[in-house]
Amino acid sequence: MLVEAGLLLVRPSGRQRRYALAGRDVAQALEALGRLAPDDAQREVRSLRQSREQRELAGARLCYDHLAGRLGVALTDALVADRWLTGGDLRLTRLGRSGFGDLGVDVPALEAARRPLTRSCDDWTERRPHLAGALGAALATTALDRGWVRRRATGRGLDVTPAGHRALVRTWSVALD
Repeated sequence: MLVEAGLLLVRPSGRQRRYALAGRDVAQALEALGRLAPDDAQREVRSLRQSREQRELAGARLCYDHLAGRLGVALTDALVADRWLTGGDLRLTRLGRSGFGDLGVDVPALEAARRPLTRSCDDWTERRPHLAGALGAALATTALDRGWVRRRATGRGLDVTPAGHRALVRTWSVALD
């Protein structure tokens, strides 16, 4: 029904079928519904493994294609504190344009695309916003490409590498526990 309604896309992969959200509008609708859910709607932890997985996801993960968890929120806070982004609406500043350019992010190309350059995304573990939009995705790609973070074998979880810790502190004074 969800495929027929245009909310999900399906792609055959051998004997399996892979499903994905049909677009950013669907993702935003699901995020909005998630914000309406009561706090206790989170999955009840019944094992040490589930507790560890939840704690790791809260630390650093991908939220669709941008950084989230404590990492994403701390990085967003640092970008605002360093005046790369404005406070409330997370708009890119002249200083941020230059800084992201120094990181190798092609800001003019991101601005020319259909996707919003910046967007605030509510983090479900931190209950605070992190950076989304084209710039948030470019920052996540940069962090992955430079080896600052590494994907875990399964799921959306990320590990911040020692090089990533040094880069985050050096570039934005972000220190993670």
